[in-house]
Amino acid sequence: MDDAGKVQDNRLRGQVVWITGASGGIGAALARQLAARGARLVLSARRADALEAVKADCVNAGLEPDAVLVLPLDVLATSAMPTAVEAVLARFGRVDLLINNAGISQRSLCLETELDVYRRLFEVDVIGQIALTKQVLPHMVSRGSGHVAVTASVAGKVGVPLRTGYCAAKHAVMGFFDALRTEVAHLGIAVTTIVPGFIRTDIARNALTGTGAPTGAADEDIDGGMDVDECAAAILEGFASGTEEIAVGKGAEMDLLALKRNDPTGTFRLLEAMAADVVARRPS
Repeated sequence: MDDAGKVQDNRLRGQVVWITGASGGIGAALARQLAARGARLVLSARRADALEAVKADCVNAGLEPDAVLVLPLDVLATSAMPTAVEAVLARFGRVDLLINNAGISQRSLCLETELDVYRRLFEVDVIGQIALTKQVLPHMVSRGSGHVAVTASVAGKVGVPLRTGYCAAKHAVMGFFDALRTEVAHLGIAVTTIVPGFIRTDIARNALTGTGAPTGAADEDIDGGMDVDECAAAILEGFASGTEEIAVGKGAEMDLLALKRNDPTGTFRLLEAMAADVVARRPS
């Protein structure tokens, strides 16, 4: 293990980390790697069976079973969040790091997208993250320490075709947590935004169509993206180094972050051409 890995291990050992969206993808990968580093874990998502499978992986990675709390939670059920927080505090006494990772994506043109789909994207990707953060934050403030992270997206920095709702939601997430950072830094609370590009997960298959049904289809950009375990390792390295905005990915999509900053007009023209190509290749 290199020196950076040792720093991560020492910092995270014994820490209580609550991960939403922990049943698969980036959340599950983070859980497995945190388990190997000795963190105590709270795993939340809607599917208890999938969470139990992730817990088994964490135990295999070296954690004692009672160091992992499986806590099913739908981030749409904001009324259930106070009870969930009480359960975490009853088990572990604190939350050192909250990783707001639950989310859903979209693959549909604006003209074909029902308004309820936009509402659902905002409820899951924005309001759910804010609601749980607001429940956990007072306990961190009372202790004078804590760390809140959120999984945003390159789509939270750049507008891209077929994702008007997803981009809007992830831009909102970036805005909220960037603003939150300004308010809680003096209270000893750190805030990290995670900005993934294309990561090999099921996000495309679970993405919503214009009617709200999942696409159920693969996405060649996602399937050709960064390995999810490599992504999780990069995120943990970012936590260890104190990086406040962690951009993680390996493809051309990551170049859009700098291009949007340095040449917004060129970015708009590039993405307009991409959208035209997407429309032209769709079945008639």
